[in-house]
Amino acid sequence: MLGTGDAGVLLQEKGLDVPLSNGQTAYFNYYWLRDNCPSSFDPETRERVNDIFALDEAPRAASAAIVGGDLEIAWAGTNDVSRLPLSLLSAYSAGEKRPDIANLPREPWYGDHYAKMARFSYDEVMEDTGRRRDWAKAMLTDGVALLTGLPDTDEALTDTAGLIGYVRPSYFGLTFEVKTHIKPTNLAFTSKALPLHTDLPDEDLAPGVQFLHCRANTVEGGNSIFVDGLAVAEDFRKAYPEDFELLVNVDVPYFCEHDTFDMRSRQRVIELDEHGNISGVTISQHHADIFDMPQHELDRYYPAFCRFGRMMRDKKYLMQFRLNAGECIVFDNHRIVHGRAEYSATSGERHLRGCYTDRGELRSTYRILSGEGRFK
Repeated sequence: MLGTGDAGVLLQEKGLDVPLSNGQTAYFNYYWLRDNCPSSFDPETRERVNDIFALDEAPRAASAAIVGGDLEIAWAGTNDVSRLPLSLLSAYSAGEKRPDIANLPREPWYGDHYAKMARFSYDEVMEDTGRRRDWAKAMLTDGVALLTGLPDTDEALTDTAGLIGYVRPSYFGLTFEVKTHIKPTNLAFTSKALPLHTDLPDEDLAPGVQFLHCRANTVEGGNSIFVDGLAVAEDFRKAYPEDFELLVNVDVPYFCEHDTFDMRSRQRVIELDEHGNISGVTISQHHADIFDMPQHELDRYYPAFCRFGRMMRDKKYLMQFRLNAGECIVFDNHRIVHGRAEYSATSGERHLRGCYTDRGELRSTYRILSGEGRFK
């Protein structure tokens, strides 16, 4: 079927050619137009209620015209009329993915970042949505932020995490206590040095955002060590492109096994987003399982893996600091590699309380606080 509607709209067999407000003409499929009519969405739940599967025949226009700022379509064989804003059509005319305000450029940082790190007080993120938005933005761009002035209570941690998203349990529970345990199930629960790592790579989907609330820290030693895995991976890509490809494309096994759990998963050390940009890393020597790839492949993989691990330890990248009582360090667990120096367990008390939320909820929080959304 070919025909011309009013105001230059051209009816094609499977869609419409529509003149847009920028002077260009764009093609739109009939299914897409019918499925995205504003009436297809419930005004209260904001969910699509149009049942595209229930159509007996492919939708087609009986007529179409530009009316005011809308494309108005009368559908053949029905009494239905759709009115779609030209602004909506313009946003999707090129077939590009929906813009996302939370897709902010990630900014790599180095060993001197502690003095520059974004800082927010507990009271201001609790009471000021603008500062909460700034905190979420810092997490998206830098991957780490420091909160100060948290009360010395169990609830302070979960209340803070709740500003970003729901606390996401792990096999350690909803929260975990980082201090010396009598029967430790993790190196973090000892006074030994904790090598640089990301948390729980042995889970199918490792936690996204980590919160560590310092309740007490009077011991000798025990300084925190943080590295921006993004910065390391960017430099590694430039210096060792073939090794970089191995770490992007080969998955390795991780595990954590004790009396009550036996967790296993496979991860890739360097993560890329849909655009090919580095989005983070997943690495943990102490949770690495026996590499079970063919031995001849390991001839190439192990040198690349070790070269990346050594690069992470370069002083250029190491941010070292002491976490003090009342502070909470919050960081992207798929980007920030962290560890801890050894400390003397008999020299005082060191107690951190931790939990996790998901990265998707962090992005959601930033969108809401920025006033972004289809239904705004």
